[in-house]
Amino acid sequence: MIAADSSVLIDLIAGSGSGALAAAAAVRQALHVGPVVLCEVALAELCTSLRGGSEVLQHLEEAGIAYSAMAPKSALRAGEMQRRYRQRGGNRSRTVADFLIGAHAMMQCDALITRDAAFYRDYFKGLELIVPKA
Repeated sequence: MIAADSSVLIDLIAGSGSGALAAAAAVRQALHVGPVVLCEVALAELCTSLRGGSEVLQHLEEAGIAYSAMAPKSALRAGEMQRRYRQRGGNRSRTVADFLIGAHAMMQCDALITRDAAFYRDYFKGLELIVPKA
């Protein structure tokens, strides 16, 4: 199972140009390996950035992307990682949402499709990352 970051899904659904094409190619390739999912945090961010909930769900279904609920162990890991981030002097540019998406991918999935590889490599060592290439 491969998780998708909200930024990639926004590119996929509402993007245009090379970003949208790269996101579509990455998701399509991941679907050949297994299911592609998003957690509730990515779903909420996606809905915030796009028109409406039912339309977002329809686009996800058409793309073959399923919902995967976050387990408590993933939420706990996210909190631990955000605490480490703050202890290292991290500012408020990284919200708990970024850590929740990363922890869900690390604890419950095999990889994460994201454009933000540097952040996830730093805080979620060992998580396989798939970066869409424009």
